[in-house]
Amino acid sequence: TKTTGFCAHRRSAKGPDVAYRVSKDAQLSAPTKQLYPSSTFPEDFSILTTVRPKKGSQTFLLSIYNEQGIQQLGLEAGRSPVFLYEDQHGKPGPEDYPLFRGVNLADGKWHRVAISVHKQSITMIVDCKKKTTRPLARSVHPVLDTRGIVVFGTRILDEEVFEGDIQQLMIVADHRAAYDYCEHYSPDCEVPAQDLPQNQDPNTDEYSSLQTESKHSQIRECPLQIVSNNYSASTL
Repeated sequence: TKTTGFCAHRRSAKGPDVAYRVSKDAQLSAPTKQLYPSSTFPEDFSILTTVRPKKGSQTFLLSIYNEQGIQQLGLEAGRSPVFLYEDQHGKPGPEDYPLFRGVNLADGKWHRVAISVHKQSITMIVDCKKKTTRPLARSVHPVLDTRGIVVFGTRILDEEVFEGDIQQLMIVADHRAAYDYCEHYSPDCEVPAQDLPQNQDPNTDEYSSLQTESKHSQIRECPLQIVSNNYSASTL
């Protein structure tokens, strides 16, 4: 159900940001091929989300499975978030999954979370300020299978499911997008809104040129958006 998002009052906007309240009954999944119909999952990428998990919760916000039902990627949002990643060679192993101690996303407050996956490292930027980098011991050319499914808010066999509010969830096929999250995708409340302050398709030249000016195409009102290698957006 719709609810008030990150900004209850945004400059020059007619109303508050729009978010979605997710209950235990919510079930949301899609074939990965539906999101990446003609491309592979990017080696380097960003996961961007504006989210307010239920206070004290510890659940997976996003899970991606391969054709055999093995979880290849997962983001656990709660106290000391965990990033799960397993490529075609089974790297890294569970004992090497990046753990972000000292970060609490389930304190009952809104958080803007940007994750940058680049080569053998992962960086989490919380609320545009707190930046933490961890090693990601994956293969030199990692591959994630796109013949499986994407699941929102849980893992297939988990009893726990995400509860809380979410305004935005994006996967962008460029690790640099995470560093621009609070400027290009989820700006401060003092920044005027453009129609709907939800997801924005990045300009095709946004990360391939030296231009600093931000240009966006159509803004979409949808909590999950996948931006593929050719920067066309799919939604779940």
